[in-house]
Formats: sequence, structure tokens, C-alpha cells
Amino acid sequence: MTALAAPVESASQQWLEANQRRLMGALAEIRSSLERKPFEPFAVERDSGLPAPALDRLGTTFGLTPFEQRLLMLAASPELDSSFAQLCASAQGDPQRTYPTFSLALATLADAHWSALSPGGPLRRWRMVEVGVGNSLTSSPLRIDERILHYLTGVAAPEPRLAGIITPIEWHGELAPSHAELIDRILTVWARPDLSAVVQLRGEGPAVKRAVAAAAARAANLRLSVASILSIPTAPHETETLSRLWEREAALGGNALLIEGDEFDFSDGPRTAALVRFIERTQGVILLSLREPRRLGTRATVGLDVASLTAAEQRIVWRSALGPSAAMLNGRLEELASQFNLTAVTIFAAAVEARSRVDEVSEDHPTQLGRALWTVCREQARPRLEDLAQRIDSAPDWGDLVLPEPQKHILREVGAHVRQRALVYESWGFAKQGARGLGISALFAGASGTGKTMAAEVLAKDLELDLYRIDLSAVVSKYIGETEKNLRRIFDAAEEGGAVLLFDEADALFGKRSEVKDSHDRYANIEVSYLLQRMESYKGLAVLTTNMRAALDTAFLRRLRFVVQFPFPDSRHRAEIWRRIFPANTPLDGVEPDRLAGLNIAGGNIKNIALNAAFLAADAAEPVRMTHLLRAARSEYAKLEKQLTESEIEGWG
Repeated sequence: MTALAAPVESASQQWLEANQRRLMGALAEIRSSLERKPFEPFAVERDSGLPAPALDRLGTTFGLTPFEQRLLMLAASPELDSSFAQLCASAQGDPQRTYPTFSLALATLADAHWSALSPGGPLRRWRMVEVGVGNSLTSSPLRIDERILHYLTGVAAPEPRLAGIITPIEWHGELAPSHAELIDRILTVWARPDLSAVVQLRGEGPAVKRAVAAAAARAANLRLSVASILSIPTAPHETETLSRLWEREAALGGNALLIEGDEFDFSDGPRTAALVRFIERTQGVILLSLREPRRLGTRATVGLDVASLTAAEQRIVWRSALGPSAAMLNGRLEELASQFNLTAVTIFAAAVEARSRVDEVSEDHPTQLGRALWTVCREQARPRLEDLAQRIDSAPDWGDLVLPEPQKHILREVGAHVRQRALVYESWGFAKQGARGLGISALFAGASGTGKTMAAEVLAKDLELDLYRIDLSAVVSKYIGETEKNLRRIFDAAEEGGAVLLFDEADALFGKRSEVKDSHDRYANIEVSYLLQRMESYKGLAVLTTNMRAALDTAFLRRLRFVVQFPFPDSRHRAEIWRRIFPANTPLDGVEPDRLAGLNIAGGNIKNIALNAAFLAADAAEPVRMTHLLRAARSEYAKLEKQLTESEIEGWG
């Protein structure tokens, strides 16, 4: 039988063994010093291909003198070997003093100097050694910091005091070409000897900027950690502690820090001051993820704009994520890239999720996969949008929408613009003329109940997109700047999932532009301009509704691509609504749509009457009859504070 070859010892295991030998040698020297015995260092062979032992790396990284290294080992000795407690007591001539002290170090260790324990010295500045409670500095207990102790022994244990504030992240995805170009620029900044410049990654989409930061860190052989601006403490002494701990952690582990502030309100003075204080006092590699450029303190800043993936780049990523399956999707990738605004990480995750939902051996696999991909992409924005708007499950279709043909024609044009935007903008080149005006926006104007919301539902269902209703009266804030922030959050969240946005009661914001008499008037006009600007650049469909078109500024109307006037239904259209209002399973007896059309009301009121009548009939265990509809009509008219005339119910029996 042939003997199995011994496994090759890994480099990490070799380093751990070499580090252990170095640590034991340093402890042996401390023991000899405490026992007042001569010490003859024993040779420790080092593999030139391995990193230096932890104790030596600490000395080099933080500029520790030989005595400071010995003092650090003295503080660590009781943790590494319990017999050192008795040695400390014997050396100090006091059985109660079983702990290291600075006076013990000065009396026993070679090359002693007083400055080793000064507040500005590396041991205390970097919080490697903690001075306990005592009558004096020299007689107080010395204890090694837990993180430094783990580091000395070769254990990769992160600083526990940073938990919940600064979080390490892993990222192994691919970057789009436009983002990959940013890596070289970031590395150029980091190549400067002092690493003093902060890199600001600016633009929409925190996930994209996080991916760029992670890729840059990986290229520089650094580990990336992330912190929110909100996690930085505002108390100056706490900020100072965080700064020192992070700086030490970065030096120990080769780390870069990304501070995320995309949603941060810089009008928060204390937190902004804390951020500036942290940045100015913390050396090392720092990146900031911000929506817009900011001047923060005096530290040098290099700003880089990180744009979202273009539709062409998304298609490239989709092909990479789907592999051979991409060729079977018959143009579905073009539709996905046109409608949704996803990062590379999200695209790869969506591809995995979609595959898990389909049967790969089915003959209908390409169609199933295409539908699954579309559904998964729609779902991307839901977690962020659910807190900002109301999702409406779109049930009606074109057959349920009763409108004059000219209005229906315009609505179908709206759908065509959304579906064909990739072809017209990219393939035919219209997008190259400028990004302004590429968003698809529409105004639905008409009296309450004339079908504006239903039309939006029909469009969303036809386009296979989620519909979210935003109540502008709730979004608009009396506080300066809050309205724009609310709108930005909505559009940013919706952009990812390509949702149809329905802004109800647009006149709450879109009144005729007021004369600027004070700062509030000026900011009100800014809010309107901001909404229009985002609508013009929004990748999906944004719909505004109003009951009072006359109240809208004509300058705003010109910036909307479509304006659909929803007329009050005439008798013919009311009869058609009555014919379609009852579900197929509803039992009817003698219901006459043409007579019901005599009620001079809008479709929304017709729906209310039909539903109320159905409940009345169900309670009486009868089919829906004209008598039930008459009772329901009287209730609806009372609610509207209208008088039901004899002419409207003539011939009802």
C-alpha cells in the first residue's frame, strides 16, 4: 500500500506557529525580567515568505519602542499565562498585587522610559493598554486591550466596541464599465503617501456606490467597512473614542471606511458637526456616499460622480447573470433594462431568484423565465415604497374602462410610449439629444369619479407594472426642504422597480405659481419645479390627477407629455357603465341599465350605488332589483347633498 502524502501546511498555519513561537519568546523574556534572572533570547527562525509576527507588526505599525513592546507583553502576561499573577506579586513584594503596574515595568524591564505611558504615547493613544483604578499612575493595574490581545495571538476578532456602528462587508460582484473606470481614479487618490483626501462618491443609488467602494478596496487589498452618518456619536469625547478605535482597527486589518449619508439631512447641525469632527480627526482611507457634493471641514476632498447603470450596461450584466438562458428570452432583456433601474448586484440576485421560480426542463421555460424575471424586478422596489405610498392591485382592464374614444386613444399612446422607450430613445438615438424630457408624465383631469384612478390601474395592468398612489397632500410639508426630500425618496424607490406613480390631488402642490412675497412662496415654487424635474427624468410613468384643471399653471402643463381630460359621462356612457358594473356572478332581476342611466352621476357614484344595492339584496336574500338600486341611489344622493328628482327615476316602477 502506498503511503498517503502529508498535506502541505497552509501559509496561515505556518504563520500561526511562527507567531506563537515569537510570543512565547517575548513571554520568556518578561518572566526572566520579573525573576531578575539573565535572559538569553533563543533564535526564532522566520520564513521570509511569511508576514512578520503580530508583536513585531504592532511595533512597526504604531511606532512602539522596545520598552513599549515589553510593557505591552507585561500587561498581556497574566492573560496568556496564569502563573504571571504570582510572579507579579513576588516581584512587587505584595501578595495582593497580582497584576502588572508601571512601577514594576520601570523596575524590571530593559530600556525603560517614563514616556511609555504618557497620554500621547502610542500605548495609550491607541488604547492598547488600559490603566485601572489606583492611588497613582505607577501603582495602578495595567491591562491589555482585548482587541490587541486577540491580535497578538493571531485571532481575527474585530473590535467589539465598533459593533453596531461600523460593519465589515463582503462584495464579489462585477462592475459595469462606467463604474470600473472609477476604480483607477480612486486608487490614484489612495496612492498619495498621506492618504489625506476623502473620496466623495456622489449620485443616486447607495447600492451602486457601495459596490464601487468595495471594488476599489479590493483592488487596493483593503477590507471595506460601512457606517451610517447617523451612527457617529455627537458627543465630542465619544467621537474621539470612535475615531481612535477605528483608526487602530484600520491599521491592524488594512481597512477602508465608507460613510453613507445618502438620506442624511445636513440641516441637523449636531450630527453634521460630529461627522466633520470624525473625518478631520481620523486618518486613513475614508469614502463618503452622498447624494450631492458637500464641503465638510478642511480635509481635502476628491469628488466622483457615480451614475446609475445605463440600459446598455444593464443588458450586459443581465447576459452575464443569465448565461446561455439570455439568448432564449426574445427581447425580454431589452424590456427589463429599459423599464427597471437595477444595480449589478441586484441583477445577479434577481437572476438567481427568477431561476428558482421556474421549471428549467419545461418546454415553456423561456416564457416562464421571462415572466419570472419581470416579476422579480417589479418586487425590488416594494420594500422601500410600501412605507411611502399605497400599492394598488390593478384589477380592471381596457374592457372595464368606459371613456370616449379620443381619451382611450391617448391612454393607449401613453402605454406605447412606456413600452417602446428603449427602441426610440436608444436604438433610434433620441436620448443622445439630452436627458431632459425623456420621462413619461401625464395629467388626468376631471371631476371626482370620472375614472382617473381606474385609467391608471388599467395602464399599470397592461404594462405589467406596480401602481402606487401618492397622496400629495400628505407629502407636502410646511417645513422648508421636507417636501423635496419626501418626493426624492418616492422617486428613488420607484425608479428601481419601474413602478407607475399616481399622484392624487395634484392641485395640492400644482396651484398657479404664486407671487413670491416671502421665503415660503419661493420654496413652494421650488417644490413644484423639483417634482416636474423628477417627473421629466423618471424612468417609469408618473401620473398626476386633479379635479380642478383650471387651478393649474399653464407653464406646468406644457412640461407634461400627456393631458387627458376625463369628461362627466353622458347618458350613453352611464348606461354602459351600468352594464359593466355588476360582476358576472351577481344575481339580477329586472335591472335596466338604460333607465339607471337617468341618474346624473359619475362612474364612482355608480359603483357605490351598485355595491350598496348588492348588500341590500343579499341581506333580503333576493337578487338585485331596481327597488334595491332606488334605495341605494337615495343614500348616495343624500351623501352628495343632492336631491333625487322624479325625472331621474322615471319609469323605475
